Amino acid sequence: MDSDYEVYDLGSISLQSGMTLRNARLAYKTYGTLNADRSNAILYPTWYSGRHWDNEWLIGEGMGLDPSKYFIIVPNMFGNGLSSSPSNSPEPFDGPRFPNITVFDNVAAQHRLVTEHLGIEHLRLVLGWSMGAGQTYQWGVSYPQMMDVLLPFCGSPRTAPHNVVFLESVRAAITADSAWRQGWYTDQPKTGLRAAARVYAGWGFSQAFYWHEEWRTLGFTSLEDFLVGFWEGFFLDNRDANNLLTMLWTWQHGDVGRTPGFGGDTTAALASIQARTIQMPAEKDLYFPPEDEVWASKHLPNSEVRVIPGIWGHFAGGGENAADTAFIDKAVTELLG
Repeated sequence: MDSDYEVYDLGSISLQSGMTLRNARLAYKTYGTLNADRSNAILYPTWYSGRHWDNEWLIGEGMGLDPSKYFIIVPNMFGNGLSSSPSNSPEPFDGPRFPNITVFDNVAAQHRLVTEHLGIEHLRLVLGWSMGAGQTYQWGVSYPQMMDVLLPFCGSPRTAPHNVVFLESVRAAITADSAWRQGWYTDQPKTGLRAAARVYAGWGFSQAFYWHEEWRTLGFTSLEDFLVGFWEGFFLDNRDANNLLTMLWTWQHGDVGRTPGFGGDTTAALASIQARTIQMPAEKDLYFPPEDEVWASKHLPNSEVRVIPGIWGHFAGGGENAADTAFIDKAVTELLG
């Protein structure tokens, strides 16, 4: 775990829900040095339950996101336990009383971090995986002239109905635990978290991944070893149930069409994006299948869909497989070139 990060105090912020997030805190980490004319900044938001250190696999010397060349900002999503979350907010807005946060709300706060706090008016690139991709699209809609290029990978501008159904199964697994107590638990509902991990396991990787026992390349010796060691371990790694449910709500309600001024029209919102975009769905992603991004690309003025090949499913974008990482890094390098 990395505790070497900074926090920007946003004060009270008005949310799309009509609620107010008081004493809002945005945790972030930067990599590299901002140059004299502030022209080398890149934004790389986190994903569902991810923390800034979980993004570091795509940052490094000699890579596209090279900190010797660029100033890379990784803001933590609200609800991830570092930025304002159910687990770290004071009463009465703690736990299940923490307000609902949209992707738009997250990006508006990140914009303040970038412009007010860091003094940056333009970004070379915005990119992200999964919910980070959703934030990437939202940046393109909310601030269309602020970046040169966008690289959303394994994510979408609008959460599809099938994806919403999946997330309902995760919610049901967590809240079915008797320790849940409507969110007022004294100890983490670990039976529910382990059950949610088992649900997730069938979606995060593809059918072919399991058929070919690709989990062995991650150091696991049996299917059960993988389900316990990788998936249950993932959900029990300092992750809070209320935090997970807050981010789940954000994910379920992801839609750039809900940006003020678009009245729910997703296609009009997509058409407003000005930056060159490379959309990178994974070939066998069960959450965000390539056909969803092909649909979105028809409404983007300057977009290319470049499918990540292979059998790793959604986790093609998670930094676990070297071939997928190289494929993504190549696109980053191209966009920055």
